Amino acid sequence: MKGNEAIAHAAIRCGCDGYFGYPITPQSEILETLALEKPWETTGMVVVQAESELASINMVYGGGATGKRVMTSSSSPGVALMQEGITYMAGAEIPGVIVNVQRGGPGLGTIQPSQGDYFQSTRGGGNGDYNVIVLAPASVQEMADFMDLAFELAFRYRMPSIILSDGIIGQMMEKVVLPPFKARRTDEEVARECPWAATGCRGRKNNILTSLSLDPDFMERHNQHLQEKYRIIREKEVRYQEILTDDADYLIVAFGSAARISQKAIELLRQEGLRVGMLRPITLWPFPTQKIKELASRMKGILCAEINSGQMLEDVLLSVEGLCPVAHHGRMGGMVPTPEEVATAFKEKLINK
Repeated sequence: MKGNEAIAHAAIRCGCDGYFGYPITPQSEILETLALEKPWETTGMVVVQAESELASINMVYGGGATGKRVMTSSSSPGVALMQEGITYMAGAEIPGVIVNVQRGGPGLGTIQPSQGDYFQSTRGGGNGDYNVIVLAPASVQEMADFMDLAFELAFRYRMPSIILSDGIIGQMMEKVVLPPFKARRTDEEVARECPWAATGCRGRKNNILTSLSLDPDFMERHNQHLQEKYRIIREKEVRYQEILTDDADYLIVAFGSAARISQKAIELLRQEGLRVGMLRPITLWPFPTQKIKELASRMKGILCAEINSGQMLEDVLLSVEGLCPVAHHGRMGGMVPTPEEVATAFKEKLINK
């Protein structure tokens, strides 16, 4: 099935309580598949086509505030419209999942694939000092696998999590093993697991920060609390995949569909006698900074391969700390590099420079 279809089936199976979304290419199959599957008749999952992306994210905000497993999906310009809601959720510590099947930009851009939302996701496109957890799938199987993981992390740390896919993975078809069905939680289980959730009860303290406080001391304490939470996540939730790094002299760092392309490029380079490995960040935030630094200490050079102008490159450079040369190869506007192109760029920028 398509990656987008896998997301929809996995959402139903992992006990999702509600989906609120709006159609946009190249992710519309998520909403379409949910509409075809009619999970409200089988699991009780609510599926709503909202009137806009703004409405979608605020429905997620409201549903998450009650302790429910709720999600939305969109593509790049649609997720841009959601940024205010995402920062509100981060500030109020509301869990929820946002799926972004990226396309080219800036602005309306193109419906072709891109990885141009790296900054939007990992830096936080809304206002204030906040982060969200960002998972980057590289296959249809990971689209399915990351659905439950995204919810688990969102609720463990009370914050939004993003599955940052792209038009290649969303549209391509692969074999996939869907997760087993997980029963939706009862209201009693939600109340027990989420004591902070809004329940409509009177006579108790409001657990959710929703509006501006005029007390700067309070707001600073709240921000410090968030930053401490982010520090713990950086320590405990970094995920990555290493490929052929044990004997490597050189390294390619790539995520998502660019990692699939780069893996084939590594095969081509090794056929020429060049010992090249790959580090694939699975969490783009928190970023595998220490692992890349460790690998850089024994590498002759690193190529950062992306389908953008060099957004992840900044994090790679900060990780390497000048321990070895770092080059970049990227395409934009919906153009996708081939493995041969990546292999040629690697040789031109690191071997034959």
